[in-house]
Amino acid sequence: MAERAPGQEWALLTRWLSALPAGIQLIAAPEAGRRLLDRWNEPHRRYHTAAHLTAMLDTIDQHAALADRPQAVRLAAWFHDAVYDPRAKDNEESSAALAMRTLNALGAPEALWAEVARLVLLTAAHDVADEDNDGALLVDADLTILAAPPEEYDGYAVGVRAEYRRVPDELFRVGRATVLMGLARIPTLYRILPDRDIMRRRAHSNILRELEALESAAPS
Repeated sequence: MAERAPGQEWALLTRWLSALPAGIQLIAAPEAGRRLLDRWNEPHRRYHTAAHLTAMLDTIDQHAALADRPQAVRLAAWFHDAVYDPRAKDNEESSAALAMRTLNALGAPEALWAEVARLVLLTAAHDVADEDNDGALLVDADLTILAAPPEEYDGYAVGVRAEYRRVPDELFRVGRATVLMGLARIPTLYRILPDRDIMRRRAHSNILRELEALESAAPS
């Protein structure tokens, strides 16, 4: 687990507060943000950390004009992996429920927390309907790592393996290959970011490299 830097943590808390709507319970909002950051800094995480959250927020902020409700997209980024247990099958559902509880308790409008929950659920299958600009931006931001330079992508792959360190190698190879092939088959891997065509090619190249590495590591 990366060491928590107070300056970086404060910067993220500031971004959390700025993402919240007017009229929320200001006294409770900072503590809610700290509890979220505690989740993102859990010791079993290696890739799904506050660094991943920061990268997503950076992408969303850079392309906020593409969204219909950028506030909801930012909040969905905060919650989308807030519940993360590699052994569980319902992380997205649990994260969406956490978003509804937290935002409702802070006094956010129902329309907002319901939309945030809907967006969080999209990150399970990364399946976004046409014309869903908010969903497209969130999912594109979540998957940006796939199009990263090879060395950065390889670090991501190492981090994912570390999160599943209790899974035997052979089972991990099969499961990881299934996930990667599913991502490679998404017809529009990136939907809304301006460089989506270039990103798609880079992502497919990285995915192919990892699939080949998984295959070569399999016992003969």
